[in-house]
Amino acid sequence: MHNRSLSRELSLISLGLIKDKGDFKLNKFQIEEIFEAALDSLINHCREELDLCESELENASQKILDSELQEGVDSSYSNVRDELKKSLTKIENVMNTLSVTLDFPKLIVSSGQIDIREDVNHRICNIINNLKSIDSDIDQVMDGWRLKRLPRIDRDILRLAYVDINFLNTPVSVACDEAVNLANKYSDLKGRKFINGVLRRLQTISLS
Repeated sequence: MHNRSLSRELSLISLGLIKDKGDFKLNKFQIEEIFEAALDSLINHCREELDLCESELENASQKILDSELQEGVDSSYSNVRDELKKSLTKIENVMNTLSVTLDFPKLIVSSGQIDIREDVNHRICNIINNLKSIDSDIDQVMDGWRLKRLPRIDRDILRLAYVDINFLNTPVSVACDEAVNLANKYSDLKGRKFINGVLRRLQTISLS
């Protein structure tokens, strides 16, 4: 995962831990606490995904074993099952390695060698300090809707895209692609479609 992509995802999770209103301020210590909580949340989410994959692998392995017992070792599917078992073993080994390395992002971020922490801080501050104007500008491209009617996660994805374009000089196409990636991971089908539509209009205005 690229550093900026990780920053955006951590920013999105961090925003979800902050009350969604315009008249509030956060000091640096509070933002640091929110960042740590977001990082832990992301790592826990990854672990949950790995646990789910592990369960599915176990089910697949059991089905292969059951089919062997039913059809016998001379079955025409024997070679296919052998290849599947080898593949499952490789996947399991990769997953075990990933589970161990999930602590690396926290070590990297905490080490200060990569300025992800500062990038997240900057994005959050840009949003909470300019929330009313950001929401007003996004409302202008909502095509009859209001931003406040969207689920919180969708609002924050659009806000992060706006900050990328208008505060961080991120190319519009990159900001939109990153927002779509976040929507694919965190929003539902209806939200993804709506975000795509708003981003296209936002991109047209930004390029005009």
